[in-house]
Amino acid sequence: MNFYTRKLIKPGDLNSNNTLFGGTLLKWIDEEAAIYAIIQLGTGNCVTKFMSEIDFVSSPRQGDIIELGIKATKFGTTSLTLACQVRNKIDHSIILTIDKIVFVTVDASGKPVPHGKSAITYTDPRLKEE
Repeated sequence: MNFYTRKLIKPGDLNSNNTLFGGTLLKWIDEEAAIYAIIQLGTGNCVTKFMSEIDFVSSPRQGDIIELGIKATKFGTTSLTLACQVRNKIDHSIILTIDKIVFVTVDASGKPVPHGKSAITYTDPRLKEE
């Protein structure tokens, strides 16, 4: 993964089973993936086009710290494809995986436009994969 962010599961994040509400986790993923895509594509004019099957493997509880990992897997002419894995930061158990999240750059009318990127941009040299 090229990008990581962490979240603390708080009482307001829970469902009626006292585990993390899936919709909240998907909101966090979409937001963090969008931030990653905007940075990589160099434009705020990109939208979520597609999310593949979402596999909820385990359920975090209040007080758990989770880590969302995002990785660019493919640059298209107008798109950027990402993969996501969420895990419990303390016990390292997998919480969720999404194999494919596609963002597309768009013009003012919402039509896809080329972004001109073909590789990951590292804004922090400490994060560069070798």
